[in-house]
Amino acid sequence: MQKTIITVVGKDAVGIIAKVCTYLSNNQCNIEDISQTITGGFFNMMLIADISASTKRFSEIRHELHQIGDEIGVTIHVQREEIFDKMHRL
Repeated sequence: MQKTIITVVGKDAVGIIAKVCTYLSNNQCNIEDISQTITGGFFNMMLIADISASTKRFSEIRHELHQIGDEIGVTIHVQREEIFDKMHRL
C-alpha cells in the first residue's frame, strides 16, 4: 500500500470535491478516508488515498493535482504518508 495525504484549501466553490475525486478515480487511486469542512466560506479537505494501483508515479500525481488546484482556485498539497507522519511527530 502506498498511502498519500492530500489536503485541499481555498475559497469554497462548486465541484472541488468532484474534481479531486474524479482525478483520483480516473488514475486508480483508492480513497481510504476523507474529511471536509467549510468555515466562513473557506473550504478545507483532508484525504488519505492509496495510490499503489496507479500507473502514474507519485511525482506525476502530485504535479497533476497541483495543476488541478490552480485551475479551480485552491491549494492542493500531496505528501507521502511517512513524510506527513514524521513532520507531525515534533
